[in-house]
Amino acid sequence: MLNNFEFHSPEFLWLFALIPLIGLWFFSSRKKESTLLSVPSIRGFEGSNSLLAKLKPLLHVLRLLALSALIVALARPRNVSVSKKTKTNRGIDIVMAIDVSASMLAKDLKPNRLEALKRVAVDFVNRRPNDRIGIVVYAGESFTQTPITSDKSIVKRTISEIKWGQLEGGTAIGMGLGSAVNRLKESKAKSKVIILLTDGVNNAGFVDPKTATELAKELNIKVYTIGIGTNGMAPFPWAKDPRTGKLSFRNQQVEIDEKLLKFIADETEGQYFRATGNAKLKEIYDEIDKLEKTKIEEFKYYNYSEKYRLWVIIAGIFLILEFVLRNTIFKSFI
Repeated sequence: MLNNFEFHSPEFLWLFALIPLIGLWFFSSRKKESTLLSVPSIRGFEGSNSLLAKLKPLLHVLRLLALSALIVALARPRNVSVSKKTKTNRGIDIVMAIDVSASMLAKDLKPNRLEALKRVAVDFVNRRPNDRIGIVVYAGESFTQTPITSDKSIVKRTISEIKWGQLEGGTAIGMGLGSAVNRLKESKAKSKVIILLTDGVNNAGFVDPKTATELAKELNIKVYTIGIGTNGMAPFPWAKDPRTGKLSFRNQQVEIDEKLLKFIADETEGQYFRATGNAKLKEIYDEIDKLEKTKIEEFKYYNYSEKYRLWVIIAGIFLILEFVLRNTIFKSFI
């Protein structure tokens, strides 16, 4: 209840600092309010301990209480209830096109490129509560792992279950991009975005990456491209033990078609990024998260229930009581 209580003009509460001073003034001037009677001897009054004499300061107490109540009324105590209404002005549909070729098992990112990406991608999804997200995976071919949905639990589960070996070998960047564009072509969102990640060059598939780029451009789809992999050499998988299924690794030159990725990003008004390590990959997704924000308006409606009238009434009761006592019981008191 106290969380919804406030004073509209709390500066008036500083007036309470005057209450002790006024009380001292009443105390020091109390003798002036009583009529003085000079007598040659007080022997006749000895033993007379008047109850009214003890109760007379009550009049000043009532006046101070009335003044205190008026100060509270001036500060305007009130209860506040707040109702909120959220309006999303600009929804974003996002498709993440993820390379799942064997080279994504390279260990230049820890524990490997694919696992590093999955961790960052899940964190990215958690920060997009108002957007719809879909997942496309590709290697030598491509397919939609999860259609565009607002159910983030499905998207995160899909990302966590992505693994190497689902598709034929190779890197079909054009098919990955084409599948992502196909997911967004019917979208009614005001902003459509593809995050295309790869660690190699286009060497498979029957869709030309430039053709897929032109289609994305016509549909006003912005493409952010990410080349993942260190500069120079990296430990790549090159053989698999048929008995144990364990992969063997050897150092190979990292080859990423940065020219193509930059072309795709430039043509669609997106950006190209290079992720050379785990920290850099996270920074890239943080940057994309900042660049593509859903605009949300929050309207707050305040309802005030004023309580100052009660304190004015209390002050009036104290003043009336003081007036009545002063002009009845204490009227003839000396």
